[in-house]
Formats: sequence, C-alpha cells, structure tokens
Amino acid sequence: MDDTVSSEIQELRQMKVGALRGKYREVFGEGSRSSNRQFLFRRIAWRLQAKLEGDLSERARRRALEIADDADLRIRAPEGFLFSGGSCIIKPLDRPGSPRDRRLPVPGTLLTRQFENRRIVVKVLEDGFEYQSQRYRSLSAIAREVTGTRWNGLLFFGLTERRDG
Repeated sequence: MDDTVSSEIQELRQMKVGALRGKYREVFGEGSRSSNRQFLFRRIAWRLQAKLEGDLSERARRRALEIADDADLRIRAPEGFLFSGGSCIIKPLDRPGSPRDRRLPVPGTLLTRQFENRRIVVKVLEDGFEYQSQRYRSLSAIAREVTGTRWNGLLFFGLTERRDG
C-alpha cells in the first residue's frame, strides 16, 4: 500500500466521529447517515485504497447487479398472508412475554428423574410446573430444590444436552 494512503489511514484512527463524517463527505461527495465511528473509518479507508489501487471491475459490478436482481426480496408480506377470509391466521399469545420454549413437552406431561435414591416426578403445566403439590415457574427451581445446588433445569431432566464449547 502507498505510504500516503497508510498515513491517511493512521490519521483516520485518531479522528472523532464529527471529523470522520466530514472526511466521509469529502471522500464520497455526500454525507453519511451513520454516526458509528468504526463504520465510518472502514468505509473511508476502503475508499482511499480503492482510489489508489482501483475499484471493482466493470464485469464484477455487472455480476453483483445480476445477483442482486435475482434475489427474491420482499418488503411486505404477500396479500392474504396475515388474514384469510376475514379471520387472522396468526393468533396472539394469551400471556405476555415470549412464546413457550419448544424444548418443553406439552402441558400434562410427567417428567421423571431418578436422583440419589429418590424418584422425582414433575408435571408440566400451561404456565409452569408442579412438584410435590407445589407450583414452580421453572425446572431450574425444582432442580435446585431437589439437589440443593444450581442446575439448568432442562439439563437436569434430560430435555437438552450439555454444549461443550
């Protein structure tokens, strides 16, 4: 890389966001909507190098446009996607928060686990779990009650496997 471009890039590293936005306007001929320092730095550095070493070839530009034209992009859902015959296809959740964890079995299922010399039986409810006639919000709370230590409830009851990093 040319020494002048290298020194310009080193100067860019020291600039604040306001100065980078000004340099962006100077290099690209238009302002940037971004105020992200890293984005501005990378775009300006790329442009400086492209001016020195050459930009994309015309063939590469045409190919990129062809790929973009082939992409099936939607900005809005197709007509009739959300409503069918006047009724909504997607039903809102009855309770606030995120939808039910897909790893959990359906309500009414009994989860069993042998721990030490005890058989642990937990009933899955619509909004929690039942163990020894008490309601719990999570399997982890039950595992902690049983073992006296913190456990991942899904792991304790064999509903998921340990991920080794």
